[in-house]
Amino acid sequence: MNITMQDLLTRRSIRSYTDQVPPREVIEEICEAGTYAPTGMNRQAPIIVAVTNREVRDRLSQLNAAVFGKDNDMDPFYGAPVVLVVLADTTAAMTWKEDGSLVMGNLLNAAHAKGLGSCWIHRAKEVFETEEGKAILTELGIDANKYVGIGNCILGYVNGDYPEAKPRKANYVYWVE
Repeated sequence: MNITMQDLLTRRSIRSYTDQVPPREVIEEICEAGTYAPTGMNRQAPIIVAVTNREVRDRLSQLNAAVFGKDNDMDPFYGAPVVLVVLADTTAAMTWKEDGSLVMGNLLNAAHAKGLGSCWIHRAKEVFETEEGKAILTELGIDANKYVGIGNCILGYVNGDYPEAKPRKANYVYWVE
């Protein structure tokens, strides 16, 4: 089987990580893969915010937990040391949501190809609609009124066994021949 197909078929969502931060070069390669996701009319509406700073990562985790209705003891990032936040410029293309989702998919698959675990964590939209979320974007020089959160790609080294695939549902594919 082709290595790309093998990676696509064996990637799983990981929900337990070691605290070891992967090398910056590996994170850069994963981010680069994200930048090559297809976008509507190649408008490239999404951006990626690579968070390896523990303090900022923890702030994002707390905001995400609050949106989720959980207390600060819950870490919706499952201990992952890296968060790749995908945002999209809503003025760049009508397909900004879809474009951002494709970036997320590339990040998840690239992380697996580089030997890291990853998981899509929702609520980025809601986090960056809060005043504190907008303040974080503003601190980074990102226009908080123009960019909307798509998702958080958490990544790091897997803590424990790699999960097995669940069976695929019946009738997943319908053929018209």
